Amino acid sequence: MIRSMTGYGRHQAVVNGWDVTVELKSVNHRYFEYSSRLPRTCGFLDDKLKSYLQQEISRGKVDVYVSLDAVEQADSVVEVNVPLAQAYYDALGELEKELDLRNDASVMNIARFPDVLVVRKTETDEQEIWNAVQQVAAVALEKFVAMRELEGVRMREDVLSRRETLLHAVSAVEERSPQTVREHMEKVEARMRELLGTATVDEQRLLTEAAIFADKIATAEETVRLRSHLDQLQDLVNSDEPVGRKLDFLVQEINRETNTIGSKASDLQLAQVVVDMKAEIEKIREQIQNIE
Repeated sequence: MIRSMTGYGRHQAVVNGWDVTVELKSVNHRYFEYSSRLPRTCGFLDDKLKSYLQQEISRGKVDVYVSLDAVEQADSVVEVNVPLAQAYYDALGELEKELDLRNDASVMNIARFPDVLVVRKTETDEQEIWNAVQQVAAVALEKFVAMRELEGVRMREDVLSRRETLLHAVSAVEERSPQTVREHMEKVEARMRELLGTATVDEQRLLTEAAIFADKIATAEETVRLRSHLDQLQDLVNSDEPVGRKLDFLVQEINRETNTIGSKASDLQLAQVVVDMKAEIEKIREQIQNIE
């Protein structure tokens, strides 16, 4: 099943004491391009997330947002520098004796001195955090892929519908092309009879002219290749593999064959068929620009 390159998925859950939110969104891009916004202390998640997402996403510009909050544990601890506090206390005692001052030292007063109380971030277990983030990312990715696949179904139906239109146009070219040869020869013969009057028309010359003209406007090779390309188009949009780049190349080939037919078109009816074909091809091209 083909997928769109446009997708969105978000999930939030509390896992192992961590409140985790993972949000994914993507737009068209020729290759896989990854960017992320992570908590400042969780840079180690970046490569892990990128590798994890690349297992499911082959093309598109993917933006990832992760928020992480501890809900069952303190993320900071306060440590007491007892030796430093003792040194401050002793220094206050010395001032008391030397300056004959009242020593009103208290725990609160000493705690206010620099570096007596030190706030430190608790050590985090990177593997534990990754396990929590991965569980939430898995659900977000599932929603993200589901959205891409749903859009892919609509795109597939549209491309196949336009493929049928092109097949009918190819049949019209195959039917009309021989008729143009006959009509051209009738015009040539009528013109020769008009110019020669009662003289005999050189039938061999007419046959030669017909052969030259038929070869000049022959589209059999192009229509055969077009049918082959359109069969490939159907196979690709029914594939379970990422086929966006292959489709892009294939549509270029379909357009090239159609242009060749257009250059050989010898009447307005054929020319109009080619114009309609090119319009359908352009609509297919627009669709496949968003296929993974």
